[in-house]
Amino acid sequence: MGIFNETTENKLNDLIGKAYDAEKGFKKVAEHVESPRLKSFFTEKARERSSHVNELSSILRQKGLDITEDAGSVKGNLHRAWIDTKAFFSSEDDEAMLEEVRTGEKAAIEDYQDVLESCELDAPVKNMLLQQKNAIEASYNKADYLENIY
Repeated sequence: MGIFNETTENKLNDLIGKAYDAEKGFKKVAEHVESPRLKSFFTEKARERSSHVNELSSILRQKGLDITEDAGSVKGNLHRAWIDTKAFFSSEDDEAMLEEVRTGEKAAIEDYQDVLESCELDAPVKNMLLQQKNAIEASYNKADYLENIY
């Protein structure tokens, strides 16, 4: 066990798994949208989440935490399957994909806020989480903006 308690360690590992799920989800959404602008947006968001996974994993290993290495959550896999289904049946693919992204981003913001409020974190970890949360909030706002123009 590192410097954090077990609950904090579990919540931080959960953020890693969800960031990994989001990365795969953004890649999946990029496959379904027609707009080059949206493909670029979703591809960039996938890279951003990959960076979040790497940053979280790196700093937590430095703190002596065990990192749970898995291929993502069941919920994440179900959400990607829902994206595939929705894309197949939707006549407004781009707007439907943006709606799904907004839903996922809102949940991610809530997850980060929970960790920031309920866990005792040192300054480097807290700052990293705040930066990642701010990036997710920017993504949510951009998806909202893009949904209004598509």
